Amino acid sequence: GDSRRSSLQGATSPGARPFIDFAFSNQSIWGCRNRIGSATELRMPHRDDPGRRRLPHLAPRESSNRSVILYVTQVVAHRRLLLTRPPAMETLLREWQRADNWLVGRYVVMPDHLHFFCSPARIPLIPVTHWMAYWRSQVSRAWPWPNEKPVWQKDFFDRQLRQGESYFEKWCYVRENPVRAGLVDSADDWPWQGEMHPLMWHDAH
Repeated sequence: GDSRRSSLQGATSPGARPFIDFAFSNQSIWGCRNRIGSATELRMPHRDDPGRRRLPHLAPRESSNRSVILYVTQVVAHRRLLLTRPPAMETLLREWQRADNWLVGRYVVMPDHLHFFCSPARIPLIPVTHWMAYWRSQVSRAWPWPNEKPVWQKDFFDRQLRQGESYFEKWCYVRENPVRAGLVDSADDWPWQGEMHPLMWHDAH
């Protein structure tokens, strides 16, 4: 409710601009207005349960004439509210930039989990499980608050997008998460979102 919004806004430095201001095209942001309801809801089991099965991570289907874009959700260990702080985000974005076997496209960071889209930087691709393990370990190593380690849940959710339109539709849904959580009134007001690399869909027949 209001108390949760107040506490989280305090953690995100009210009024601060995004510390890395990746520009979106007008279509990317404003084109979502009438499309929210058309996207399939994307969820991950948000719980720390050592007894639950590990999530499947299928190897992406590669094709010489079709883009590979994955949707990924990563949760903080024990669902702690660690991520929406400038030093944390600076660390995350820096390590994403360095871990360049996959390119991060659009992302939304929530206090206790994050969503992003990514695409391999080269073919043959490095398994996404290896890339995820690498950048998570690098973020943990550089984490500004050592007493908060471990930072991440051990597993993550990923899904390969099957068509170009689904990237836009899923982004329109995902960027509304802060609104659904009651943290802001408009997705445009959430500072913890951006785009590192434009991920273009290519599907030649």
